[in-house]
Amino acid sequence: MFEQLNAQGRKGLIPFITAGDPDPDMTVPLMHALAGAGADVIELGVPFSDPMADGPTIQRASERALKHGVSLKRVLEFVSEFRRTNTSVPVVLMGYANPIEAMGLQQFADSARTSGVDGVLAVDYPPEEAGPLSALLAERGIDLIFLLAPTTTQARLDRVAEYARGYIYYVSLRGVTGASNIDVGEIARRIPEIRAHVKLPVAVGFGIKDAQSACAVAEVADAVVIGSRLVQEIESAPRERAVRNISAFMQDIRRALDQGSAPPEHAPSGAAPRPPRN
Repeated sequence: MFEQLNAQGRKGLIPFITAGDPDPDMTVPLMHALAGAGADVIELGVPFSDPMADGPTIQRASERALKHGVSLKRVLEFVSEFRRTNTSVPVVLMGYANPIEAMGLQQFADSARTSGVDGVLAVDYPPEEAGPLSALLAERGIDLIFLLAPTTTQARLDRVAEYARGYIYYVSLRGVTGASNIDVGEIARRIPEIRAHVKLPVAVGFGIKDAQSACAVAEVADAVVIGSRLVQEIESAPRERAVRNISAFMQDIRRALDQGSAPPEHAPSGAAPRPPRN
């Protein structure tokens, strides 16, 4: 995906939603809406009772999903259902170590592979503890993705480089999801330091709320991640309008990112073809 984006001179758009929010029946339609509106990768949040990196908006989304009994197993079922008609847009599960440990690393890796998951981002799996999971996922063609922060040291960058695959998710600020004090200058300074240690595309998230902030970040990053703003749309919209609102919001961001850098005529405007699963 990132190779194709780079060849086209385009920047990646990675939306995040919480699986099961506002209710389980909406998750797959929302995923298809995101894909149809120009998502290059979809980050699907696994609901968890103690989401330490998330602000109030995504915490509430997890609470709503958990009230509907949405477990990691159910999230994998959502991915399987999505894959019945969409085999091109990569899906990354984003969440915490506890549900993975509770399922068991081997079973999780096998189920993720069977479901059609492309990547896993577990917020609280540090590289010092990620070896076993990384190996199991790599054997199944699934990328283990890591967060980096403004406070990440060079020594930690080198440790992350041992296991990171797919892309790096750089947290643009010191805080939780939904914060708004984004500093593009700081991001522009930090990303070259990351690239000196980790030879992967860099996606930036936290604090990106609209086309203006997305475009500013895309000037220095390979992709932008939008989460809390989308979850706010889902939370505030009547159920029957959530899919339409999400699609319209995403289309605005996609157009802004692509302005002046339209893909070649022979290239599809959506996602790259997904390699066949062996």
